[in-house]
Amino acid sequence: MKISVMGAGAVGSFYGAMLVQAGHDVTLIGRPGQVSALREHGLQFEKGGAVTRLAVQASADPSAVSASDIVIFSVKSSDTEEAAKAMAPFLSPDTLVLSFQNGVENAERLQQLLPQTVIAAVVYVATDMVAPNHVRHHGRGELVLAASARSPELAAMFTAAGIPTEVSENTTGALWAKLILNCAYNALSAITQLPYGTLAQGKEIDGVLQDVVQECLSIAAALGVSVPGDTWHAVRHVPLTMPSQRSSTAQDLARQKPSEIDYLNGYIVRKGRELNIQVPVNRALYALVKLVEMKKEA
Repeated sequence: MKISVMGAGAVGSFYGAMLVQAGHDVTLIGRPGQVSALREHGLQFEKGGAVTRLAVQASADPSAVSASDIVIFSVKSSDTEEAAKAMAPFLSPDTLVLSFQNGVENAERLQQLLPQTVIAAVVYVATDMVAPNHVRHHGRGELVLAASARSPELAAMFTAAGIPTEVSENTTGALWAKLILNCAYNALSAITQLPYGTLAQGKEIDGVLQDVVQECLSIAAALGVSVPGDTWHAVRHVPLTMPSQRSSTAQDLARQKPSEIDYLNGYIVRKGRELNIQVPVNRALYALVKLVEMKKEA
């Protein structure tokens, strides 16, 4: 398959690397500095304590999506519209666009801008960028794809590449399950700059996490969303499967980049206001991350 990764950050680079190793034709689309490093030195893929150098195609031009069978769209939520409009003129009519993004609205936002089929994916992976061309894997890596006519084929392709993948008929619920994990950990990890394993040992942290989860579930129930599985078990399991991972929000703030907090705890705060449901812990976490952002901008 010819696959382009629009947004070659930690998530996009990890899945791009896995697909390259499986023999697919992958192009990573990123910023000019990153593209230069990728072209000169290749992609350094660190997984299981070993580093593999992969020769990859890389471009800073959105036109690189041309003739792709699949575009893995993994830009930040705040960049969704801009990136979609930039690549839209170069997409083939039958290209599949997969939203590998945080939040619950990105696939819908993409579909409003693109005539191509957009498929939401829920991504569970712990990664970070050690350098512009060096991605490190900390744990997990599975995907949940929204049900569509092509989803079984895609699931088979990802699974064959060593990426466990399932197809869900309850896409909204699956996206909310991931959103709740993000709301529970991203802000706390960002504020403290601690990895999940250390964070979970903090005094009264269990109580904070439980409050966040309950507030999120209250909003989901009011919206008619059925969140699958045992949410609290999933939240408590994160430090066991990703102990060394800092949240993407923490990584953004450490690099003095804008975070996605508006689409995580900020989303819960907005929905709580619309529904007249109190979400004080989510509001506090959201406000604190925004203050840290202000401090870094000053």
